[in-house]
Amino acid sequence: MAPSIEQIQEIFSSFSGAQLTDIEKLPQTGSERHYYRLRTNSANYIATYGANIKENETFFYFSKHFTHKQFNTPQVLHINTTKDVYIQEDIGSTALLDVLEKEGYTEPVKNLYKQSLAALARMQVLGHEGLDYKKCLTNSAFGKEAIMADLLYFKYYFLDALRRPYDKQKLIKDFEALSNYLSHTEYKFFMFRDFQSRNILVNNTGKVFFIDYQGGMKGAPQYDVASLLWQAKANLPDDWKEELLEHYMQAFETMLGQPVDKTVFRSQYNGYVLIRLLQVLGAYGFRGLFERKAHFLTSIPVALQNLKWFVQHQSMGIALPEFKKVLEICTSDEVLQEFTPVQASTDTPLVVTINSFSFLQNGYPKDETDNGGGYVFDMRGILNPGRFDPYKHLSGQDKPVKDFLEQKTKMPDFLNGVYSLVDVSVEEYIKRGFKHLDINFGCTGGQHRSVYAAEALARHLRNKFKVKVELKHLNKENWKTVDG
Repeated sequence: MAPSIEQIQEIFSSFSGAQLTDIEKLPQTGSERHYYRLRTNSANYIATYGANIKENETFFYFSKHFTHKQFNTPQVLHINTTKDVYIQEDIGSTALLDVLEKEGYTEPVKNLYKQSLAALARMQVLGHEGLDYKKCLTNSAFGKEAIMADLLYFKYYFLDALRRPYDKQKLIKDFEALSNYLSHTEYKFFMFRDFQSRNILVNNTGKVFFIDYQGGMKGAPQYDVASLLWQAKANLPDDWKEELLEHYMQAFETMLGQPVDKTVFRSQYNGYVLIRLLQVLGAYGFRGLFERKAHFLTSIPVALQNLKWFVQHQSMGIALPEFKKVLEICTSDEVLQEFTPVQASTDTPLVVTINSFSFLQNGYPKDETDNGGGYVFDMRGILNPGRFDPYKHLSGQDKPVKDFLEQKTKMPDFLNGVYSLVDVSVEEYIKRGFKHLDINFGCTGGQHRSVYAAEALARHLRNKFKVKVELKHLNKENWKTVDG
């Protein structure tokens, strides 16, 4: 169980005599760890709770090693006696992906990628020196077994879900051949394992720092480069990928102190790009097709487009006939169409009206159109932030309320169900030329839960279907006086 704010305060007090001015619980990421930003008058810190002690111990060991090497990683300043809470220096919360999404594919953003890759080469080569790999989460290097695990993850959670025919025995033999080829790489150094733009933070001086490296192990340096350059969410342009790969290879040669055979290096890099693309598809398939989480389903088309480009333009220098057949199935127009949602155009007549409202004060919103129908979702089954003093005079548009609903309620599960229902209607309405769909979210005061849900659905529909959305908060004039 995650510690209370009071327990975090006690742990900080045992580390520092400074007076805390604020504690902010940060949004949870994909892991089970919990993060808190601790503020004093002179400095900020990050407190982390993680129940996996072995993982924590690996992180502590890596952090100490990297701090000694003067790498761009946060310093661990204090560890509690049970090793499940630790305090680090605060290097900010702006990820490289955030900068990319805000500024676009600009030269300054490209330079941040170059800075990251140069720092990666330094960490891989110099970080390898003196590192005790027995203290990693897994004692084995990233070799045949790990590669096979990624390939089978893709097979079970994405390929098999397509229900397309292929020769399973021949495919396994091709998997083994590819695993053998890639595991005999010429270079093996420290491998970050999850080197992507969410794990690269940019501080206020423009310097990059790396986080979440506890899964690191000994392995091929190309894997990390493939992970960053082919991250589906970033969707880097092809010319960027080529330029950044060249930049990395030059930095790697400099750290190595000798030239590398770039033909062989590229061939194995391509193999790891493919492994990474398939591992991502397996993850999206598991989260989207099996757990039915809408966010991951919407990411599948981009991942498939990346895979299609790779299959058409790159070579690994090894014959894998059944594997090639399977890749052609996955990147076929039929499969791409299956996962690509219908997109609205400027000529699409559909307008989706999304309302938040108060059951007590407004009652059900009236449909002003002549077609009727639509949805009304009752949000009162979700724990109400308005019951708690810190949130009473805030709304579902404010970050503290968003964090509360995302981390302490079943709102994410509720919205996944909403997305599944509404997506069916929106897709059909676009295809059939319908003009209007009315969707309403009601709660007690029309201030917290309904507002958050309405905002979330509007964002989801715009991103997935590019459809016109009219968002209205019908009780907004009463927010400052309503307790919820």
